[in-house]
Amino acid sequence: MSIRPLALLDLPYIYRFRDEAIALDTARTLTRGNPLGAVKLLAYMNPARHVYGAIANGEHDSVLGGIIHSSDDTFAKLLYLAPLSNLGHPKLPALIENLSAQAGAWGAFHVLAEVDEVSDAFVPLRKAGFSVYAWQRMWEMPEMARSSSAPLRGSAQTEVGNEAWTRVRSVSLPAVQSLYYQIMPPLLQPVEPHPKTPLGWMSNDGPKCYVSVTHGVYGIVLTPLIHPEATDVGEKLSALIRNLPDRRNRPVYVCVRSYQAWLEPVLADLGAQSGPRQAVMVKHLARLVKEGAPASAVPKGVSVQPSRVSRVEGKK
Repeated sequence: MSIRPLALLDLPYIYRFRDEAIALDTARTLTRGNPLGAVKLLAYMNPARHVYGAIANGEHDSVLGGIIHSSDDTFAKLLYLAPLSNLGHPKLPALIENLSAQAGAWGAFHVLAEVDEVSDAFVPLRKAGFSVYAWQRMWEMPEMARSSSAPLRGSAQTEVGNEAWTRVRSVSLPAVQSLYYQIMPPLLQPVEPHPKTPLGWMSNDGPKCYVSVTHGVYGIVLTPLIHPEATDVGEKLSALIRNLPDRRNRPVYVCVRSYQAWLEPVLADLGAQSGPRQAVMVKHLARLVKEGAPASAVPKGVSVQPSRVSRVEGKK
């Protein structure tokens, strides 16, 4: 059995598996749909994009998978594995290795995958060198009526009652990065880098709340970074969702990682429905660096706030 890149002649064969693929990038699937949809297949034939697919051909059965990388990111993401009924195939770990090798050729340092913890894909991912570094759930928010004070499309600020959210601008990016360093566990910071571009929304109370937004035809995914000292978090989130510009009738999901697990009761109180618990997995890649450069742990202008619990006194 050989492993080779997907070719144009494979398109009919790939499309046959469109309903048998297991998606490994949940936010992309919720916002853009099936990774083996007709439009997605054309992306594999575009050499200008960092999208790669490979197939392990056999006499009686085959398995295939895909991976994607954005040129500004230090990581790539596995998109899918297929077919769902053949995830125990002995060549599947080698296929995942082949996809990861392509990510290394693009210059990525890590490959990420999100999979339900009871999925059959969990075992081949482990055999291919992936390990769990966090857990997550996607919470589908209930339909929320728009506020009468809803903002105009594209406005820079939305206000509902005493709650206010502002679009992140370049001048406020260091504050967002400071919030990131207060919340993200240090061991995960190399895998999930701080926000580098002024995108998303931030609250005006400090700020202690930041939400990045991923849009697509099929839905909207919010990924919050909220400091545990923030108050009225439920009211803030519901105000933001009610007033999202250009939301239309698309469903809204909130991604909650294990290091923000205290948000789950807040979302449950808002009537949100939780999805299955997923393992967020990473495979670290090795790449030859020809020109060494000192690593900067924290960007210039970003402050890391120490914990307020600096001393614990016992009873004498």
